Amino acid sequence: MIQKFQVSALLGQRLQDLGHSTEAVLHTAGLPPNLFEQPRIQLSTTELFALWRAIGEITGDPIIGLRLGREERIERYDPVAIAGLCARDLADSLARLARYKRLTCPEIIDVTRRADECLVHFIWSEADTPEPDELLDVCFAWLLTIARRATADQIDPARVELRRSPRSAEEMERFYRAPIHFRAKENCLVFRASDMSRPFSTHNQELLAAIVPSLENELARRVEAEALPEKVRQILKKRMAGKRPSLQDVGRELHMSPRTLQRRLTESGISFQMLVQEARHELARNYLANSPLDLTETAYLLGFEDTNSFVRAFHSWEGLPPGEWRSRKSRFGGGSAECLQTAAQNGSGW
Repeated sequence: MIQKFQVSALLGQRLQDLGHSTEAVLHTAGLPPNLFEQPRIQLSTTELFALWRAIGEITGDPIIGLRLGREERIERYDPVAIAGLCARDLADSLARLARYKRLTCPEIIDVTRRADECLVHFIWSEADTPEPDELLDVCFAWLLTIARRATADQIDPARVELRRSPRSAEEMERFYRAPIHFRAKENCLVFRASDMSRPFSTHNQELLAAIVPSLENELARRVEAEALPEKVRQILKKRMAGKRPSLQDVGRELHMSPRTLQRRLTESGISFQMLVQEARHELARNYLANSPLDLTETAYLLGFEDTNSFVRAFHSWEGLPPGEWRSRKSRFGGGSAECLQTAAQNGSGW
């Protein structure tokens, strides 16, 4: 399964449209201030959870997740949502959404059929803490919006089960148009079995025939190749001590030629240079947050030619100079558990 979440830059735009400061959200989440300007936004589960908690904190809106998940503009739908919208009925839509969601994030849509109902759970496979309420609301609203759009607003859940304590119950019930059971054992969106075969007016077999082969091919390719970038990343972090490992170095350790390694990485949608930068970025955060190394020593360990090159690179990653980033981390209690785990695994800079 893919290890990181692909986040749309439209999230930043939608927050601004609702009158909220993306700068404040990103600062509170501990994420780069230029995150929504980056061409490829990928976040770990820990970072994604921090982002959504910050959105809840900064907006102060208890149903911000429902507002952001209720996307009415079809031109903003990604191919996975389009596949769900073009399905035959709700059962087919849920099956397609669950299957292809794996292409974009380490998230599982679990669909369980019972005699008279169908239970839908969202599971974050890489999470070690409970998901933010705002993120869960986004997911439930996203799925329900697709179902309602496809049936001319004729589908409502039988009920919604939430672990959280009661909050904004009336507003939430107005959106779901269903009973909400708070303090439940699990977070679950429950549909009636009779709605599973309700036909979708947006069913489009020709459009499915056009996009499904690409989704299936991508899924097969991901299953085969998803492990390679992480292997390369780990080798780079292990070997990056005073020099930048080359493609030849990594290929030798993986027992494949540089040309083969380059081709397989390209097929995985990532370049060797991007992995080098990701490894440097992760190690840089680790060194700055969890070790007393100065900037010159850190630059050397990361294989930079000089300190200025490191400072420029770090600023492009985080939107801050490394010294200022370290000071902020120190004020807010040091490195994250994720950084500590990386350091322990790599024996880096203690």
